[in-house]
Amino acid sequence: MTQFLDPITKTKTPKGQGAIAHWTSRPVIALLATGLGSGFIRPYSGSWGSIPGLALAWALWRLDNPWIFIPSTIAMIAASIYVSDEAEKLFGGDSGRIVIDEFAGCFVCMLGLPVHWHVLIPVYILFRIIDVAKPYPCRRLESLPGGWGVTADDLGAGVYTNIAVRILVAIWPAWFGV
Repeated sequence: MTQFLDPITKTKTPKGQGAIAHWTSRPVIALLATGLGSGFIRPYSGSWGSIPGLALAWALWRLDNPWIFIPSTIAMIAASIYVSDEAEKLFGGDSGRIVIDEFAGCFVCMLGLPVHWHVLIPVYILFRIIDVAKPYPCRRLESLPGGWGVTADDLGAGVYTNIAVRILVAIWPAWFGV
């Protein structure tokens, strides 16, 4: 049986049993970091984690009120940095289980875009492609310490996605309800 060093208990445990310790020692951090558990879905946990993140961003974005959405985006970024930093202590490094950074990236994707459901399709697809490809400087942003590094590359992917969708809206405004 494969053994690994559990970051919480600092003991060797059979592979797979350490996840229980993550939930019992800091359940709120584990729940938030994993996007209500979506970070445990395999394969492509980042893609699965982007779905509830985009749903939450869309729910607030649908209010069509920048006085609500912009502070919510700032709060999500701050929460992502803090929770990711704490979750690294639970899961070890920038674990694939940590998907709250995808939430923050999804909020950035939506900033200032038209309030129409057609926007969600290219936002999701482009965000996932850009987040995986990590164009410059996104890959370098990962080297920032702690939760900053976990979150910053997704914020960069969110900015790139936002710009790309704005270009699509300019090319096909009727499709996006403009």
